Amino acid sequence: MRNKNVKYLVLCAILIALSIGLNQIKLLHLPFGGSITLLSMLAATLAGYFCGPKWGLISGLALGLLNLAFGGYVIHPIQLILDYILAFTALGLSGFFTETKNGLYIGYAVSVVARFFCSFLSGFIFFGEYAPEGMNPALYSFAYNGISIGAEGIITLIILAIPVVHDTIYRLKKQFND
Repeated sequence: MRNKNVKYLVLCAILIALSIGLNQIKLLHLPFGGSITLLSMLAATLAGYFCGPKWGLISGLALGLLNLAFGGYVIHPIQLILDYILAFTALGLSGFFTETKNGLYIGYAVSVVARFFCSFLSGFIFFGEYAPEGMNPALYSFAYNGISIGAEGIITLIILAIPVVHDTIYRLKKQFND
């Protein structure tokens, strides 16, 4: 059991570092913060997918706290919880789908939708004032977060559908857990 925990700890640390690194590759920078990055959420969700929900949720929380430490923007304690603690911890939900058919896709999609929901709430509650005049703040938050989180989610799902990518991740998971 001890060796397994060490193995999980090391893998999760590597995936967190990979997610932070990939987060620096911005495909599109949005005007008020946020961006579309290259597969950073995939790296974060793989911790749960490979190691299970406990490790995935802890890794997501660690990633959120690191993102906060590396330049987070906080205007209210609840916004901090929504944007950094809950939104990133949600990426670990992928661990609940590790043993299901198409668990890679389902776990990733559920994790991204949960992160989107947290960011949507934060955007609606705390950043709705940035909505263009006459635009509903909920619609603004939905569109803004849909562009940043949704676009990366769709791009990643397309990349995951490439057989060599999909097969490699499944093989790595199997080798890691043997």
